[in-house]
Amino acid sequence: MVSVSDAQAIILNLVQPLDCQRDIEAVDLLTADSRILAVPVTSPLDFPHWDNSAMDGYAVRYEDVQHSSAEQPTVLEIVEDIPAGYQPKSTIQPGEAARIFTGAVIPAGADTVVMQEKTRREENRVYILAAPKLKEFVRHKASFYQAGTQLLPAGIKLNASEIAVLAAAQCPQLSVYRRPRVAIFSTGDELVSIEQALQPGQIVDSNQYALAALVKESGAEPLLLGIVKDDPVSLEKVIAHAVAIADIVLSSGGVSVGDYDYVEKILQSLSAKIHIRSVEMRPGKPLTVATFPITQSPVP
Repeated sequence: MVSVSDAQAIILNLVQPLDCQRDIEAVDLLTADSRILAVPVTSPLDFPHWDNSAMDGYAVRYEDVQHSSAEQPTVLEIVEDIPAGYQPKSTIQPGEAARIFTGAVIPAGADTVVMQEKTRREENRVYILAAPKLKEFVRHKASFYQAGTQLLPAGIKLNASEIAVLAAAQCPQLSVYRRPRVAIFSTGDELVSIEQALQPGQIVDSNQYALAALVKESGAEPLLLGIVKDDPVSLEKVIAHAVAIADIVLSSGGVSVGDYDYVEKILQSLSAKIHIRSVEMRPGKPLTVATFPITQSPVP
């Protein structure tokens, strides 16, 4: 009998990674949520794509405004309005400024943005009421990410934030690992499906549904093989089939010491190597974990 922590460690050590060549598939970005990235992603785009403003305010030359104060404001001529998505037409000359909005492209000649709250506008002139820092509120091209370098590494799970980054990088299709296939079946003459009417002594096979939900939640693909009667021939046939089609096989029932618990004997007859027979916990003490020599699929 092994402890719960030791059993967990044994099972995790038995797990074999998917093959980085055979087990990859291409998926669209909208279907990539919760998948595991198989190939590192790069982008031909810089982030940001261009120098842009991080604030609503005025694009200026730092040299012009470095000594500004409320008592002695710098007065600049506004030569252009630059909203987001607009390509600036002007080059900012000494004594000039451009009205700029968050996300908009910094015009040529400007190197600093003065936030709106530290200015006062009168017609086509702006009064700079406080000295900014050099390059303040300017997000520089490629300061977050440089084109051609690794954007996301292989092996990470793609969640909402990663999906957003990939969309911004214009990556419509990705290479991800296929979902591990997990075969699930339950054993016991007393079990019935949820559609069947209960007879005396019978119980509904709820374990199969719970296991399927947990498998989906973990990102794998459940393969439901139904209920198998307490018959050695039937059990051996189902287990052999499950091992052939799945990476992992989950069997609910049949591994205790009762007269109708056949699973362990069948595993041995199929040349499986048994790593765990029981775990030090209640309930759940009977737990068989085995691997097969060809597929090395753990079979709890």
